Amino acid sequence: MDIPKTDRVSTAIKTADEAQAFDETVRIAGTVDDSIVDGPGIRFTIFAQGCKRKCPGCHNPQSHDFSAGTDVTIEQLWQRIAANPLLSGITFSGGEPFEQAAGLTALAQRARDVGLSVWAYSGYFYDELIVGIPSPEATRLLELCDVLVDGAYIQDQRSLELKWRGSTNQRVIDVAASWKLGFVVELAQ
Repeated sequence: MDIPKTDRVSTAIKTADEAQAFDETVRIAGTVDDSIVDGPGIRFTIFAQGCKRKCPGCHNPQSHDFSAGTDVTIEQLWQRIAANPLLSGITFSGGEPFEQAAGLTALAQRARDVGLSVWAYSGYFYDELIVGIPSPEATRLLELCDVLVDGAYIQDQRSLELKWRGSTNQRVIDVAASWKLGFVVELAQ
């Protein structure tokens, strides 16, 4: 469904389940309203709060503690996204967004419904997420992503030459192509 970017706010919630999902809260470390480094174009980036991995050298160590951060509703996040007609997509980063997959799924679906791309960064591997690790909801969130940057950040493999990732072990994955073909398809860099 193609909805003009300027008409995003008026897109109606169609079901009671969708309305309930928008009342759901997620805990975030913060947001960036107009990122140009978390995927192509101008993106609204949400930094999920909480990460079990706590990778040494992590770019966002303040996002590790599950009890820190701020609770926000999916609707509050959506209103901020919908208000920016210049966005080409949203990006989930962290912390670990797949630890809060149930809440973020509604936001990803809404973004897809209005033509925004969805990217996610995760310390989990694609192969873990497709089988429901860390939760069954993680698989549904993955299905809604256009691109997944997977794998924990490894400080010894850090490179400033990489596009959209921090260490050489991480992959930039075309999720739809990977689902269709049954194996990981990386985006050409």
